[in-house]
Amino acid sequence: MIPVNEPLLNGREKELLAECIDTGWVSSDGPFVRMFERHFADYIGTKHGIAVCNGTAALETALFAAGVGKGDEVIMPTFTIVSCLVATLRLGAIPVLVDVEPVTWGMDVGQVASRLTPRTKAIMPVHMYGHPVDMDPVLALARDRGLVVVEDAAQVHGAEYKGRKCGSLGHVSAWSFYANKIVTTGEGGMVLTSDDAMAERAASYRNLCFRADRRFYHTEFGYNFRMSNLQGALGVAQVERIEEFVTIKRRVGHLYRARLAAIPGVRFQVEEAWAKCVYWMYCIELDTELGFKADDARRALAERGIGTRPFFLGLHEQPAAHDIGLFNGERYPVAERIARQGLYLPSGLTITEEQVETVTTELADVVSALSMIHSAPSS
Repeated sequence: MIPVNEPLLNGREKELLAECIDTGWVSSDGPFVRMFERHFADYIGTKHGIAVCNGTAALETALFAAGVGKGDEVIMPTFTIVSCLVATLRLGAIPVLVDVEPVTWGMDVGQVASRLTPRTKAIMPVHMYGHPVDMDPVLALARDRGLVVVEDAAQVHGAEYKGRKCGSLGHVSAWSFYANKIVTTGEGGMVLTSDDAMAERAASYRNLCFRADRRFYHTEFGYNFRMSNLQGALGVAQVERIEEFVTIKRRVGHLYRARLAAIPGVRFQVEEAWAKCVYWMYCIELDTELGFKADDARRALAERGIGTRPFFLGLHEQPAAHDIGLFNGERYPVAERIARQGLYLPSGLTITEEQVETVTTELADVVSALSMIHSAPSS
């Protein structure tokens, strides 16, 4: 089986984890958490890093740091992981959706202005599958309207927008270090910001909002979202090699792009001239005219030993959202199409050129076979 992803853990990970065990520093008080925060913030280009236990916690902490609260509206793309929705709802805020671009699958920034209301507090661009959102229009709109920009940068470790690292562009950003991310700590996340007040709020929220002057006295409620020193140790070892990892991801992306171009009916994410895409996952969209859906291709590829994953289902199509009265009757045609026609191909840091060749050869055969089946007249 060629898996969708495998992390690369052959650097100093064992050495630093052993140091945690030898010293007894396994909790969030250990030195590797602070080291990881500093190194990752320096790499992205922000003043502060606040490590947390996972990417969902990072989103909620970032929104809290930005001052998002009850009744505030947060504009986000419908095509994203449910974590964006959950983080917003847990703070009592209201998610407001827009569709995504048809070629990069990132937030359609041209739709944002039409969704603004007097209650809008924040815009949450989600950099998708390693490709940045077109941020200049978002930042300009935020400046004009006094809004906060909260970047979901979970999928763009090392990606750039017009020469600047994603995650340093807005007021605050949220990151994930799940096992399939370019930098991984198994689970884990981080909030980055250059705003001192936001950093202080984020650090408080991840630590139950303990007050510095009176530990068990709370004027706000927070959560235990702390990262352990074990995770921090992994992060330090991983971030030391982030440029190597980005180089691997871009090489794999270019290999796929060259080989997929010859397969009719298969589209892939376009890298815009202003972007440095890191191809977090190499993703494709199958043309609807082929007559079959991505799930059909995924099943056929699985039979041939090729691991895949489906695309996100839009937030506006989530039954749990409908159950609480959200998004009923809303339609976002690009998100709906790619949710049914898109899939991830194997593109982890350990994949070889021979495996990429195998995946694309098998994909071409599957597309041809399924096209014939679905185009054949029924008897």
